[in-house]
Amino acid sequence: VCRFRIKGWWVFHHYVSTFLSGVMLTWPDGALYQMFRNQFLSYNLYQSFVQFLQYYYQSGCLYRLRALGERHNMDLTVEGFQSWMWRGLSFLLPVLFFGHFWQLYNSITLFKMFQLPECKEWQVLMCGCSYMVLFMGNLYTTLRVVYQKYMNNQDKSKRL
Repeated sequence: VCRFRIKGWWVFHHYVSTFLSGVMLTWPDGALYQMFRNQFLSYNLYQSFVQFLQYYYQSGCLYRLRALGERHNMDLTVEGFQSWMWRGLSFLLPVLFFGHFWQLYNSITLFKMFQLPECKEWQVLMCGCSYMVLFMGNLYTTLRVVYQKYMNNQDKSKRL
């Protein structure tokens, strides 16, 4: 059940991110944009680092499963969860949560900027709302996945 919700969130996440990118592209290079620019660029660098870590974790899981004969060479994702995957995931989770809360920080920063009297750009509010939606969806989905994997792992332990 949760797997389908993740896919639904993933699709919606892409739409929100695409919308956010378009709004950022149309934001004029003024004083407010310059105020947010360094925070935005730092967040993007961090997000790139997180994507690299996610790739490293996923490819490591697939490599192990291929070595154990449980997956084929052409598999792209991992369905199911093994107990040994917790070690890598426990390293990745704090990095993911930090990124989620950075999205919240971006949203709050933009909402505060929107309240400034010199704020005339609609892009500030739209970016703030987009970051808030991304934060809430990512946090909820991550917590839900971790809980589900933990419960499934507990059920497997009880059966053994």
